[in-house]
Amino acid sequence: MDQSYIVPVAPDKVYRLLNIGATTLVSASSEGTDDVMAAAWATALDVVPAKATVVIDRTHFTRPLMEKSGYFALQLPTVAIADVVMKLGSVSKNDDAEKLEKSGAKLFRMQGFDLPLVEGCAAWIVFRILPEAHVEKTYDLFIGEAVAAWADERVFRDGHWQFETAPDDMRTLHYVAGGHFYAIGEAVEVPGYDG
Repeated sequence: MDQSYIVPVAPDKVYRLLNIGATTLVSASSEGTDDVMAAAWATALDVVPAKATVVIDRTHFTRPLMEKSGYFALQLPTVAIADVVMKLGSVSKNDDAEKLEKSGAKLFRMQGFDLPLVEGCAAWIVFRILPEAHVEKTYDLFIGEAVAAWADERVFRDGHWQFETAPDDMRTLHYVAGGHFYAIGEAVEVPGYDG
């Protein structure tokens, strides 16, 4: 994979990666076992340090990997890998041990982090789980604090999304149902506000 487009994101701008409400891929790894699943219920929770929440049902293969390792990654897949996203979200590794291989996902790791990351995403964020046993058990909701983040500079640079100048296949996916997504749309600027 050509990683020349992947650049670190400043800690005070990480929340902006999640503010657009895109579908996410959730990765986890423990004791040499990896998994990646699609999740639409992930959102920014705090700005600095960036925090996020994600809902992971106890039946998902990914959840015990998160619980054992104390880490997970959220990634923002693009139009270019929509088919991979559907495959990762439609099959559980509980049912097919070769799910990752069959999905067509190309995985890589960033130095210092033992988490599988998926090529073809616009951004990747690694989170340390902030344990909240009652919330996790009752609501299947996990809270994470960002410890590292990267983005593809063709779509996110200088702390801002740049979809209007990026290739269409680099737009993030927004899941509706049954294989139906929307790609993020055109920019709308309101004069008098600086971002």
